[in-house]
Amino acid sequence: MVAAAVPASDREKASALRRMKGSALSLLVLFAIIFTVSFGLQGQYPWLEYVRAASEGGMVGALADWFAVTALFRYPMGLKIPHTAIIPNRKDAIGASLGEFVETNFLSETVVRQKLAGMGLVQTVGSWLATPAGAERVATEGSALIRGMMAVLNDDDVRDVIESMVRKHLIDPPWGPPIGRIAEQIFNDGHHHQLVDLLVDRSTEWVERNHEVISRLVSDRSPTWVPTFVDSLMGDKIYTELHKFARAVQRDPQHQVRLQLDDYLKDLAKELQHDPIMIARAESIKAQVLDDPRVRELAGRTWTTVKSALLTAVDDPDSELRIKFTAAVRDFGKRLVQDHELAAKANAWIGDAASYLVRTYRHEIASIISDTVGRWDAKETSEKIELQVGRDLQYIRINGTVVGGLAGLAIFAVAHLVFPG
Repeated sequence: MVAAAVPASDREKASALRRMKGSALSLLVLFAIIFTVSFGLQGQYPWLEYVRAASEGGMVGALADWFAVTALFRYPMGLKIPHTAIIPNRKDAIGASLGEFVETNFLSETVVRQKLAGMGLVQTVGSWLATPAGAERVATEGSALIRGMMAVLNDDDVRDVIESMVRKHLIDPPWGPPIGRIAEQIFNDGHHHQLVDLLVDRSTEWVERNHEVISRLVSDRSPTWVPTFVDSLMGDKIYTELHKFARAVQRDPQHQVRLQLDDYLKDLAKELQHDPIMIARAESIKAQVLDDPRVRELAGRTWTTVKSALLTAVDDPDSELRIKFTAAVRDFGKRLVQDHELAAKANAWIGDAASYLVRTYRHEIASIISDTVGRWDAKETSEKIELQVGRDLQYIRINGTVVGGLAGLAIFAVAHLVFPG
């Protein structure tokens, strides 16, 4: 099995830890050598008694601190002495305590609100969004998000959703009453008059351009025994009267035909709302126009068009959608910076959201620490922690050696002063 690669930072920390352990051990060995020499020669050189006392105290301090530091991570010399190998044996309790400490002192609403209030988060984000690079980055990430969504979404599922929405909001509700209400409002306000004018104008123009057509229609429908010149006279007469009638309708806004058409349209709008027969006719027309295959086809075409347009737009940096979205992001960023009221509201919203998350999920967030530590192997946990803080703990051994030596010297000196000889 291939061993997991060790990060370069951990290799550097391990190397530094070995050097510090070597320094602490070297100092202990030095004091042991000094103790041995001074102990052997103190009879000949009485002043070496002070050196012996200092080196003896230094060794005691070094060994005591070595024991204390080692007991945190493992059993000293493999001996299962009570209250040693603290971290491996109490790994879960340490993780739980650390999680509780973080939850109590860091994951509090007061701390989070104060931190957010001092950060000026909205203004910082707004300044970044207002830059071309920031807005372009948001547009790029948004494009990637849209492409990802398009890839994940199932086309058939989306078509089903669109079809169900069309049926719920367009097909299932009756058409007659809403169309009738809209039409009644249009007719009462006279907005249809322009359309009527257009139809009358086009009809008059058609009559003026089709004299021969009208004459031929008359001759084609007259009896065979009628002389041709009579057909011609009748055709001209009918054309002339039809043209006069069309021109009269065109020139007179209050012409009887127009008034009757208004009355007819208004009656039709009321019937669409209240006449069951007319409502049923409207529903029949709707069923013929939008039957099941057509609705399905409409949903499919709608989704295909939207999907294709979106993918084309997001993939093209110069597309109108991309340009407008980038401009909107920059404009929003400028507003966050310049509009202090908006920034204050946004900061308040973020603070409220963060407070809610902390208040609701603080225990779950903190439990990540305890759960993670709980999954660690005891030996691995000890090694991880020692790797992080072991180098500093070796200074305790060095300091203990020096302090022990000074303490031993001081105690020996005071004892000689109190009890001379």
